[in-house]
Amino acid sequence: MLSELFYWLFNMSIVASLTGLIVMLLRMIKRIPRRVVTVLWIIPFIRMWFPAGLGGKYGLMTIISQFTTKTVTVYESEVLPDFTMMNSAMAASSYFPITYKVDLVGKVFEFASIIWAVVACALLLTLAILYFVTIREIKNSTHLFENIYASEKVTSPSVYGVFRPKIVIPPEMKENSNLHYILLHEKKHICRIDNLWRILAFASAVMHWFNPLTWIFLKCFLSDLEVACDEAVLQKFSDNEKKEYASALVSCAEQKTLFVSAFGGAKVRTRLERILSYRKMTTVSTILFAVLVAAIAYFLLTNAY
Repeated sequence: MLSELFYWLFNMSIVASLTGLIVMLLRMIKRIPRRVVTVLWIIPFIRMWFPAGLGGKYGLMTIISQFTTKTVTVYESEVLPDFTMMNSAMAASSYFPITYKVDLVGKVFEFASIIWAVVACALLLTLAILYFVTIREIKNSTHLFENIYASEKVTSPSVYGVFRPKIVIPPEMKENSNLHYILLHEKKHICRIDNLWRILAFASAVMHWFNPLTWIFLKCFLSDLEVACDEAVLQKFSDNEKKEYASALVSCAEQKTLFVSAFGGAKVRTRLERILSYRKMTTVSTILFAVLVAAIAYFLLTNAY
């Protein structure tokens, strides 16, 4: 059973890698806002978790299936598109249960599945411990107002927690003239439930720890998440307010924390460039980007028939 699970996980990782590389190419286009890119990152993460999907005539998998990879039909319908699974490894001759073409391959997957499970459990346990240690560090923070707290344990404003989030700032920042902009950024993180997305992204990386591209995707996603939050805040700012917001970013020390959204938690230089060059999205551009995301999602998420 574990061997079969790992076989399909291995296949999912191959497809997720292809979709993730395409998203990485798209994020290099500066005209595409990071808010759009963060939505696109959901596509490879979906590929990491769901082995089956609807078939489509014009998807990436349909094109690839003409040269390599196979399709396993899970459910066939005369009305709806077929429900299929991509078999990129092509190491099995039959499925449900899996029968490998060569016994040696079956033994390799059986051994690899044990290693995968042990390492994945160890990583999950480590991340869980780090999460609770992080939350415990700010347990004795001082309440200021609303959901804003101060703690000497932090060096940069951050959002802690998912369901009852707290914004925690260093005590010396209470009198900071740019505190208003800093809090706007952190409140936007809460509205966008970015801490939940961070946890799900880390869980995806843990499930596919054996794939080095997964960790690259994770790093890019976390960086894009921070810049996307900047863009959401800047949407209602004037040019002068943009400069003040950039000044607030510079005044905060950079802090990298796994499970919290920190104001200085991404490359400051990159964020400054994006902030100062940001152009507000119009209604027309929003619609066009929505259509673009839908088209890309269809192209990357549908399976071959």
